[in-house]
Amino acid sequence: MITPLKSYNGITPMLGKGAFVEASAVLYGDIELGEDVSIWPLVAARGDVNRIRIGARSNIQDGTVLHVTRKSAARPEGLPLLIGEDVTVGHKAMLHACVIGNRVLVGMGAIVLDGAEIGDDVILGAGSLVPPGKKLESGYLYVGSPVKQARPLTAEEKAFLPESAANYVHLKNEYLQQQ
Repeated sequence: MITPLKSYNGITPMLGKGAFVEASAVLYGDIELGEDVSIWPLVAARGDVNRIRIGARSNIQDGTVLHVTRKSAARPEGLPLLIGEDVTVGHKAMLHACVIGNRVLVGMGAIVLDGAEIGDDVILGAGSLVPPGKKLESGYLYVGSPVKQARPLTAEEKAFLPESAANYVHLKNEYLQQQ
């Protein structure tokens, strides 16, 4: 049987209770998934030269790429990829060595680059580009390439963020019951 969990330098991804990794995804190295995380088809996650951490109830949708930066003279610790809790990462997003807060929706095809930080309760529009080192303030919608703050989130949008994550917990539980 082919497993989507691959060791690198003797480190194998670790899954929290109830985590789901679809068989066509590939996860290498120093990756930890929190409780009820879901990783969907064709996700490529490489925790080879640094670490990836994904918080509870977050979901990484089809075709997303997750990566990190290595340690160097300029960055002795390198840059990990840290994703908070209740995060929804839309199809074909690319997250590279950045920090994503809690209750964030990363739109389809969005790109978040090295050292960028997205605060809690943020919606990042589909196709947006977050440049290296950019910090996105909590509580706003951001769109564009490069990304710009569009407006504050409504109460309904803020309420939707954990609901979106909960929907994916429910869906991955259905998938797990069929295995």
